[in-house]
Amino acid sequence: MARSTNARRPATLASLAAELGVSRTTVSNAYNRPDQLSPELRKRVLETARRLGYPGPDPVARSLRTRKAGAVGLLLTENLSYAFRDPGAVGFLEGLALACEDAGQGLLLIPASPEREDVASVHRAGVDGFVVYSVPEDDPHLAAVLERPVPVVVCDQPRLDNLDWVGPDDGKAIKTVADHLIKLGHRRIGVLCMRLARGRNDGPASVQRQANASFHVQKARLTALAEVFSEAGVDWTKVPVVERFDHTTASGASAAAQLLEIDPEITAIVCTSDILALGALSEARNRGLRVPEDLTITGFDGIPDAERAGLTTVRQPWLEKGRAAGRLLLETSEPGRPRHIQLETQLITGTTSAPPRSAEERWFGP
Repeated sequence: MARSTNARRPATLASLAAELGVSRTTVSNAYNRPDQLSPELRKRVLETARRLGYPGPDPVARSLRTRKAGAVGLLLTENLSYAFRDPGAVGFLEGLALACEDAGQGLLLIPASPEREDVASVHRAGVDGFVVYSVPEDDPHLAAVLERPVPVVVCDQPRLDNLDWVGPDDGKAIKTVADHLIKLGHRRIGVLCMRLARGRNDGPASVQRQANASFHVQKARLTALAEVFSEAGVDWTKVPVVERFDHTTASGASAAAQLLEIDPEITAIVCTSDILALGALSEARNRGLRVPEDLTITGFDGIPDAERAGLTTVRQPWLEKGRAAGRLLLETSEPGRPRHIQLETQLITGTTSAPPRSAEERWFGP
């Protein structure tokens, strides 16, 4: 069907100004600087714009003119759904969104799959700054962010001396778990950890792989565990550490099964996240193991599901972490003086930890 030649063309800023008999600056101010107009004049401009079908100033043209996008970019080296599926990420995202709301800024999620190196999404993101959420030191998306001439705040990892950073002291935090287990009498332990590097590994993580980990958070937690247990007389080279690339409860369950196959006599499983620990609890139940009578299981993060399950874990302030990251990015800072905010954590002693079973006690394992 031929398009009607009588269709009215959309109004422009210039045609709206002519209709009203005012300058184009006046029309622009009605949208961008309303304090410059009287309430009556602004109302007349907006009502006429609606009648003529004027959509308002072009945001792309405006950003080119002002060199401001009015949005914060959140770099996630995960698939987009992770931000809404992982409880810790959800809490962090809420805190960051609250900080953006307070500053009148938008929030743009920039997902980047950990198994892809396409950094185009970083280059084309129209943002005034980036919050980088927990990426490895060698991540190409991080390198692309640092090429942009905008402020950057890193949350959790990597911890770089020249960038603003917010997060907990992961080593200090997990030492509270290790000390708790040592006091209970555990010496035969196994560990489930999140991914240590960008390359996929779903299986045992050697001491060398632990030492070379490019995910600083996981490296710090494993290093701290090794220090505490070594001081208690445990040979860390003989402690089985099982790594999972995907952060899901299913991964935690399969990792726990693998760990118990490697050493069926362990009395405690230390998990570097609550998600993995919840999966380990599920696997223990499937095997008929009593927790904590037969097997102690601990986590890290303090997510709601873990606390409802009575998990012994470390609670970190997810909401405040997001808020702090947003504030660091949106507040003016002194050039060359990076700011670091270290958040406090708390050991939560739940019902999943107890002294190890004695040799005389009945073993309920497979």
